[in-house]
Amino acid sequence: MNWYVAKLVFRVISGNGDHNAQFDEQLRLINAGNEIEAYEKASTIGHANQDSFINVKKQTVKWQFIDVAELNALSGLTDGTELYYNIHEATDPDLYIAWAHHKSALLGAKN
Repeated sequence: MNWYVAKLVFRVISGNGDHNAQFDEQLRLINAGNEIEAYEKASTIGHANQDSFINVKKQTVKWQFIDVAELNALSGLTDGTELYYNIHEATDPDLYIAWAHHKSALLGAKN
């Protein structure tokens, strides 16, 4: 069996959907015999995790599964193994760095 990281994409729709489009990107760890099996397993997980609920405004909020957007094989599960990466281009590098430090500080505040 092999390990894969799958990116599942869901659309979040509140009420009648009259809002900016929202998408939930989830990284899921998948254990499968090959890439085809991993994709099928990830897709099954995505469909099974579609959900809806009524929010405080009495609107239905739905998580609608879109698709498996990425699938990456992991060479091994060891401490520090890279699971995902994304190269982000920023028009203001100082603002992006400040954002990264802010997010890190919030994580530190939880401990």
